[in-house]
Amino acid sequence: MFSQLTQLPPDPILGLSVKFKADANPNKIDLGAGIYKDENGHTPVLSCVKAAEKFRLDNESSKAYLGSAGSALFNEKMTALILGDHKVIRDNRIRTISTPGGTGALRTAGEFIKTCTPGATIWVSNPTWANHQGVFKAAGLAIETYPYYDYENNCLDFSGMLEALKQVPKGDAVLIHACCHNPSGMDLSKEQWQQIVDVAKQVGFLPVIDMAYQGFGQDLDSDAYGLRLMADSVEQMIICSSCSKNFGLYRERIGACSIIGKDSISADIINSVLLSVVRVNYSMPPAHGAAIVETILSSAELTTQWHGELKEMRDRINGMRQLLVEQLVANGVTRDFSFITEQNGMFSFLGIDQAQVQRLQDEFSIYIVGSSRISLAGISPDNVNYLTQSIAKVL
Repeated sequence: MFSQLTQLPPDPILGLSVKFKADANPNKIDLGAGIYKDENGHTPVLSCVKAAEKFRLDNESSKAYLGSAGSALFNEKMTALILGDHKVIRDNRIRTISTPGGTGALRTAGEFIKTCTPGATIWVSNPTWANHQGVFKAAGLAIETYPYYDYENNCLDFSGMLEALKQVPKGDAVLIHACCHNPSGMDLSKEQWQQIVDVAKQVGFLPVIDMAYQGFGQDLDSDAYGLRLMADSVEQMIICSSCSKNFGLYRERIGACSIIGKDSISADIINSVLLSVVRVNYSMPPAHGAAIVETILSSAELTTQWHGELKEMRDRINGMRQLLVEQLVANGVTRDFSFITEQNGMFSFLGIDQAQVQRLQDEFSIYIVGSSRISLAGISPDNVNYLTQSIAKVL
């Protein structure tokens, strides 16, 4: 059986990290990995997380299974974090389960959609996170795309997006990034969100909101504005969220899949089907990350500390956006890169071609995805001058 296999190429982003680690250049810069780093290039454990882990170590009394839904307290706290004091919670229309990271939430959502409608289609933005199409294809869904980013003008192609969504067949699913769009960094405004909500109601597609970066854009509530607005207006909706970035729990693999039904009875039916999907997949979610998050969100002191640490990460990334643009100008670059400061989250397209991306890697040991997507978290005050000088040379 195995002899029929052929070698597959490495994941483009993970393969880039391997090359970076093998590079002996002391000035090398990794702008490919989508992970937060401080100004020293380190991904720290948040202090609030350490405190929560100590509490868990001192108080955990069992390693028994929690069930396919995971921790009820985590699910409750995540629902409130995502939606705030929302009507769908008060009306008992939402069910949330713990998942192995945000990717696990997306795969579970895909499997759930396939169970509801075999052969279903999900529409994703062009571009989108590199793994979205793979995850949904593996779940058995057909994939279509809608316009999102205008590469020529370095801005949102909102008119193209809106017109495409108006043509989505009723009953298809549409994936929308809640905030900090990966890979473009371009987010919808409040007014644009309202227009998307209106189209969703008019067309009747199922909104699937991916919120991997809540708190990394503007703040926790602002970043959830669009999905909360959507939840105000539609009867059914799926939300996939992650604790990897905003809690720094990358390797703990904890996220959530939340599904809204038209009423509490529908929500119970949805939950039963959702749990059956989980049971034949990973059966039970991991518990450690969920325990950390629920401990933090159950403590006023730790929540306040988390808000402060989250703001520090957000402010550093936004500061690097501004510094990058300023240093490009200082190093004689005349092309307008100001669009970078208008975006949110960890990512942006530089807008350079693949030959220039390859030159940055080969000549300067600067590692960027072929699309020219960069992770702002890889930039620091110590390396930004070398980076911008190198970009100036390849332009």
